[in-house]
Amino acid sequence: MSRGQPTIEDIVLEGDARQMTALRPFLPPDYVSDAARFILGRPGAVLIVTGFYIVRAGAPETDGPPGAAALGRALRALGRDVKFVTDRFSRGVVEAVVDAGPAIEFPMASHDESEAFARDLLEAEQPGVVIAVERAGLVGDGTYRNFMGVDFTHWNAKTDYLFTHAPASVGIGDGGNEIGMGSLGAAASSTVALPAGFCVTRTDRLIVASCSNWGAYGLAAALSVATGRDLLPSVEQGHEWVRRAVDAGAVDGMSAEARDWVDGRPPEADAMCLRNLRMLLARHARGRSMT
Repeated sequence: MSRGQPTIEDIVLEGDARQMTALRPFLPPDYVSDAARFILGRPGAVLIVTGFYIVRAGAPETDGPPGAAALGRALRALGRDVKFVTDRFSRGVVEAVVDAGPAIEFPMASHDESEAFARDLLEAEQPGVVIAVERAGLVGDGTYRNFMGVDFTHWNAKTDYLFTHAPASVGIGDGGNEIGMGSLGAAASSTVALPAGFCVTRTDRLIVASCSNWGAYGLAAALSVATGRDLLPSVEQGHEWVRRAVDAGAVDGMSAEARDWVDGRPPEADAMCLRNLRMLLARHARGRSMT
């Protein structure tokens, strides 16, 4: 943790159980705030890609859509046109959580067909930036693997191609197999061992966190600091998004159980990040009022 008061980066890495803190030296010291500045410097529409399938549950997980909802709400408050992208396996959960109308469904298709769809979508939507929140990315052998190395390629659309061709991109992940982790390179990927290796898909900016929802909440907090507006959801809203996800069929990614936990954390533990980020924003507000 940084000296003095915790930073956004400190907060989103609290309770780290997957060695994500070990990747911090490979990123800018203020990597979350840096990503916020990067997004603010790329005007235009935003595509947010989310949804991570848990094979043993036959359902998507609770991590990802709540963070995507928080980020989408923050960006819409700043006047950005935001659309969400997922595949058919996660679409019901994503739509239930983000409450923004139909999500764009990326098809389950071959590499060539997926790349063509991605190019056409980017041409149609003309986004200034594309953001992934807990979205599985291709590993070196061209498959999608979970944290234990299990292949779930048949349940994950190849949304990587949106990031290959995006004008600007940000990835948010918490395990090494998510879109954006390819930005770290071989040195970083050797720091955290994964059975099938790191995702190879790169993004222009990367946020690592103990939980990808937390990384997205941290980004909303950083956007708040940068704009002087409170764009961060409440603790209660964060939990409501998780409940919506479960009601729509999502599961806790660690236990594969249909309960309002996220990555093995019960509601009170999951609330820690938003609670601490809200305290950080309160300190910033007091600091502004004294200047």
